[in-house]
Amino acid sequence: MPHAPTPDHDEPATAPAPRRVSRRRLLLALAGAAALTAAPLGAARAATAPARHVERAGRRVAARAAERVAELLAQLTLDEKTALLHGATDPDALGQAGYVPGVRRLGIPALRLADGPAGVRVRKTATALPAPVMLAAAFDPGLARAYGRVIGHEGRALGQDVLLSPMVNLIRTPYAGRNFETFSEDPLLSADLVAEEIRGIQAEGLIATVKHLALNNQERDRMSVDVRADEQTLHETELRGFEAAVAAGAGAVMAAYNKVDGVHATESRALLTDVLRDRWGFDGWVMSDWGAVHSTVPALTAGCDMEMPGGAYYGAALRRAVRDGRIDEAAVDTALRRVLAVRERFGLLDDKNAPARPERDALAGARLALRVATAGATLLRNEAHTLPLTGQAARSIAVVGPTGSVPFVSGGGSAHVVPDAAVSPLDALRARAGDAATVTYTLGEDVHGKPLPRAGARTEPADPLDDVAVAAGETWRYEGTLTTTADDDWSLFVHYSGGRPAVTLDGVELFSAQVGAAPYVNGGIGGRAADGLHLRRADRRLTAGTHHLTVTARGGSTGQRFRLRATSGADRTTDLAEAVAAARAAHSVVLFAYEDATEGRDRTTLALPGRQDALISAVTAANPRTTVVLNTSSAVTMPWLDDTAAVLQMYYPGQEGGPATAAVLFGDTDPGGRLTQTFPRSENAHPTAGDPGRYPGQGGIEEYGEGVHVGHRWYDAEDVTPLFPFGHGLSYTSFAYERLSVTADGDGLHVTFTVANTGRRAGVEVAQVYAGPSPDLAALGIDQPRRLLAGYRRLRLDPGERRRITLAVAARTLSSWDRARHGWVLGSGVRELWVGASSRDLRLRARAWVGA
Repeated sequence: MPHAPTPDHDEPATAPAPRRVSRRRLLLALAGAAALTAAPLGAARAATAPARHVERAGRRVAARAAERVAELLAQLTLDEKTALLHGATDPDALGQAGYVPGVRRLGIPALRLADGPAGVRVRKTATALPAPVMLAAAFDPGLARAYGRVIGHEGRALGQDVLLSPMVNLIRTPYAGRNFETFSEDPLLSADLVAEEIRGIQAEGLIATVKHLALNNQERDRMSVDVRADEQTLHETELRGFEAAVAAGAGAVMAAYNKVDGVHATESRALLTDVLRDRWGFDGWVMSDWGAVHSTVPALTAGCDMEMPGGAYYGAALRRAVRDGRIDEAAVDTALRRVLAVRERFGLLDDKNAPARPERDALAGARLALRVATAGATLLRNEAHTLPLTGQAARSIAVVGPTGSVPFVSGGGSAHVVPDAAVSPLDALRARAGDAATVTYTLGEDVHGKPLPRAGARTEPADPLDDVAVAAGETWRYEGTLTTTADDDWSLFVHYSGGRPAVTLDGVELFSAQVGAAPYVNGGIGGRAADGLHLRRADRRLTAGTHHLTVTARGGSTGQRFRLRATSGADRTTDLAEAVAAARAAHSVVLFAYEDATEGRDRTTLALPGRQDALISAVTAANPRTTVVLNTSSAVTMPWLDDTAAVLQMYYPGQEGGPATAAVLFGDTDPGGRLTQTFPRSENAHPTAGDPGRYPGQGGIEEYGEGVHVGHRWYDAEDVTPLFPFGHGLSYTSFAYERLSVTADGDGLHVTFTVANTGRRAGVEVAQVYAGPSPDLAALGIDQPRRLLAGYRRLRLDPGERRRITLAVAARTLSSWDRARHGWVLGSGVRELWVGASSRDLRLRARAWVGA
């Protein structure tokens, strides 16, 4: 959901930069990493006993809700009813995304709604957890519940009532700008994780909102694209996660921006009533995404109960519709009854007896953030046992790359959270290596710019442009020239704390407003300077000579600081040469590469941005003992892969990403993550490649032409070899699989096998079970994946330990949606089962009979 300013609005004041942490705290975090990530799943599940108590209490509250809600409906006026069905301006805003006023005379309190895919996004600092895609990489539903509990607790502590999360749209195309905010390309894994996260959030008394129903799998044209998916595809892929969220008791559902089969999602009775309520039994309320309502009567009667963030359609327009007879007031009551029932269930209908808000526990949040970051760290490549770093490799290290020295906490948009503190990987590596080691740092590529004037560029007049303070209510102006000494490719940067300064070069605005994006909540490294100032960048080819330059900066109501910076092609050449020299001088290299994704904007390429591919190639040529650490939202192409010693996927690792990275690199903990999305070999070899009808759509229509073959299923169906398959991830030890047996369990199956740690270290394995198609469904002409994920189990095994495990494969997993019957049909007959370490690393195989 977007919270971007319109082009003519100032952006809000800069959030505080995360403070640096003491060396003592850093060492404690590093020392605790292994213990945190080694916590057994049973311990995580044991901690959910209070959650079960809260859920039972919630059911008792729900039993009394109808009477309380009926009493309130009888007393509310039409104006009051409609006011409870749409957002408004918060007179005491806490920096949250949404607000619904209360009704003081009846004791109904106001409702505050905050973004929160990876932590609670409000004005105050909060725990910045690793991105959901990194949580998912742990393949650990118990950890997902713990993740939800931290967010739920902090949301309540920070004055919020509703969390606008989690997101469960599938990763369908690697270009989608919000892939880091969701879990996986796989329906089963996504369903398992979203259900447990919701249970965790709501156990703390915060209402969870699963989003975005449905088929909101890209940012490009998200406000208008008409998405078409056949009935089977919809139910077997995208809807499975939403159904699981409903079964887990989600209090709210957010309807998407896009159209579905020609109808806006907020007006889709087929989705919001026929499927969501009638088929699944959802008893919560549906809210719109921010600005996604396009009508009054059609949206309300379709099942969209609440318009956010304002009341263009559900305020005066709805009252007129009732008074004009275009809609019965009973329809308003129906929508409001759903909202009030959930609020009663969570104790949010009586301001005198509202649940007490807890104190925020920042330390507990930090511990969980570290645990998730190490559990989700995914080792993609490790030649000649380069990792973990030991001996001379741990004593002489060159760190390269901008995200080595600046903590890469989160992606942009709704998921951006400013933490209390964040440690850079460089600081963490130096602390872990110790004083006897040499750990050098070079930038490699400058993403924040260098002060003006500088070599090759001078300004006239030579007024300082690197740290300008503009007082409240004042306007600062500069008009002069920028003279460059040679034709070159320049990058210009503006850093600012208030409203974005207007900067023109030769009469052209350099940093124009980003329509459809949210520059002021950009995360990562491309949207913020190291000190927390907003950051915008513009790349221009400038000829040698004089260029007209103007700057206009306004102080606004509180004043602001800004600076103008630049880098040239010559600067980049120097930065690259320094990185290569440092790599040659060290025994081993840890090179940090990044990709900065955000809500509101899809990626245009799978390549790393800027000149990072060239940087990696140059550094690996200078020192083949180079480990590349990727802070990316999704898959990237890796033309340099064969020249690297190791590649560690760290996604957007949250506030504890630095210590987590160091812990994994030094072997204090095993890399516990596995890929929840397939990494393609090239731009031309993935499910939406070469077909604009599939992505981004043609003529405003996007077709899910891959059908049920989403993600890894497509690679199997098309016999395409990926760069790294779904489920892939290496350990610092080795594992063997043996003794597979499969038995019937009603219409499901029990799959039993043994996993043994055959190495010399303790390590983590994610054992995966895949099922083949049903011959009986094939005879009916029902399309099926060649292989689908049917189960998984995360295991931690000591050296030499063998563990026999049984995974239950549910009948639903073995079923397909029959369009002729409009329902699920068991895939009976002889089914093949595979067990292994990824979708392409299958070690054991068996056959079993499914059905009577």
